[in-house]
Formats: sequence, structure tokens, C-alpha cells
Amino acid sequence: MEQPKNKFDLEDFIINRMRMSHIYQPVMLKVLLENGGHATVEQIAKALLSYDQSQVEYYSIRTKTMVGQVLTKNGVVTPTKDGTKITGYRLNQEGLTEAERASLSTICDSRLDDFTNSRGDAIWSHRGAGREYLPGSIRYQVLKRAKYRCELCGGLEGQAALQVDHILPKARGGADDLFNFQALCSTCNANKRDTDDTDFRGVAETYSDREVDCIFCELGAGRIIAENELCIAIEDGFPVTQHHTLIIPKRHVADYFDLYQPERNAIETMLHVQRQRILDQDPKVTGFNVGINAGVSAGQTVFHVHVHLIPRRDGDAADPKGGVRGVIPGKQKY
Repeated sequence: MEQPKNKFDLEDFIINRMRMSHIYQPVMLKVLLENGGHATVEQIAKALLSYDQSQVEYYSIRTKTMVGQVLTKNGVVTPTKDGTKITGYRLNQEGLTEAERASLSTICDSRLDDFTNSRGDAIWSHRGAGREYLPGSIRYQVLKRAKYRCELCGGLEGQAALQVDHILPKARGGADDLFNFQALCSTCNANKRDTDDTDFRGVAETYSDREVDCIFCELGAGRIIAENELCIAIEDGFPVTQHHTLIIPKRHVADYFDLYQPERNAIETMLHVQRQRILDQDPKVTGFNVGINAGVSAGQTVFHVHVHLIPRRDGDAADPKGGVRGVIPGKQKY
């Protein structure tokens, strides 16, 4: 006869068998446990929301750029600041009694009820992910096309709340069609507002750009020693020193200054990873040169961005003073 489930089964699941890709499972279990074993969907959703810093950030932006500005302009509140940064707001009307505050709060509740009853769910239409008129199939296609990444800042779903946003705003005649949607995180979307019709979809598409006959676009898998979503690392074919490594964006782009910020972030991360790999392999390494050739006059010969990570060891040059200044002979020493 099958044994009934007990607390030890649940304990074993939480400690040993629960495989997590996000915070959702333990949060839901906490809510159930704290409510005697049963909770409504709304209770669980509110608990999940309390852990979502991206939502706090979203409404922090709206507080400062919208409601805070309106109430400040009308003389109702004054921003409190740390230097130039707004950290909060203070009511301008002082000396209110507890009863007066309670009465005013009740009036606010009444205004809220009147407004929500008259507008319904339309008041939340600015939250792109929750727009009920947007078919789930459209939302899925937009996010899939964007590789679940903000098409402006590059933030991934899970790192930021992704919203499906109109490129040409509805207020300016934009259509509810696939071609007129893009994926933006809540922060970028809030900053963009509804006055900008910039199309960021092309940015996402270019991450897959490759060039025929480019040696860095056609690298064999055997040469790649590490990779992340946007860049790879290889050992230099003509090393200046042992373990000389190149960090290369996957997208074909010739000039370092044409990289997108997410690519620069990926390269920076890879530089740290490869630096540690080299230090682990060779304790004699005591320094590094990090260099980029941008343009023919700077010595670039392969026109696909690559960042040199060159390990240095004590005594590998008679006088290393000046380092990268040596790209122009005679200028290294000063």
C-alpha cells in the first residue's frame, strides 16, 4: 500500500530533488506553507511579485518621471534627494493629525475605486506584457525573434521584465501587427515612452551577421577555447607570448567602436574569464597587455574586431616600461 505523503517527503523534495531555473518553486511553497497548505493564485502571484526587483525598478522610474513630477508641479510634494538623485518624496502639508490622514486616505480610496470602475483593465495597458488584446502567439513570436533579449540594452528575460512594445505607438497610428512589435525590458520601455518610434529589431538581427571568407567568422570548433552568447576566445595563431589569447565578437563587425554595448559587456566578461584561466595555468604570469587595433593606421590587418589578451612575465622584455606605448617605436619610453 502506498504510503501517504508527509513532511519528510516534502523536505527531501526541497533539499534534494527540486531543480530550479528561477525563484518560483520555493516562493510558491513558502506561500502554501505559511497559509496552512492552501493559497489562492493571487496570493502566490503577489508573493512572486515581491521578489521581482525589475518590477520595483519599473515603478521607481514611473514614480520619478511621471506621478512624482505631476505632484511636485502642483505643489503637493517635494522630492527628497541624495545629492542630485531623487530618493523619495515629502508631503508639503505638514501637521496633519492621525484622523485627518485617515480621512484623506479614505478619499484617495474612493477616487481609486471611481477611476478603476470607469476605466477597467485599460489603465494597465502600458504594461506591454499584460495587454490582454495582444494574442499570446504574437507575444511568443516577438520574444522568440528577439531571442528573449531586450532589443535595446540586451537584457535577458529573467534579468529584466521583457515587454512587447509597439514600434510606432498606438497613439500615432501604430498597428497591432507582428511587424510593429519589438521586445524591450521595462526600464528601456519606460524611458522610451510613447513618443519614440525607433525600431530596435535590426539590432537583434545583426547579432547573427557573418562574413564569407572572414577568418574569424569561419573558425573551426577546434580552435575555440571558450564562448558565451556574443563572443568567443581562441589562442592567437602567432602569439607574442605563451597563452596569448584573442577575444572575438561572434557578429562580423570591423571596428571596435561599432560594437553594441551587450557585445562589449560579453567581451569584458570573457577577458576576466581568460585572464583567470591563464593565471591558473601559469603562475609565472605577472601582468597583461590588453590591446585592440582599430583601423589600418593602427595596424589592423583582420577586419573583424578582436581584443588581444597578452600575458606578461617578469624578464620577458629587457625594459617593459611604457607597455602599449611601444606601438610607435621610439615612443615607449618616456
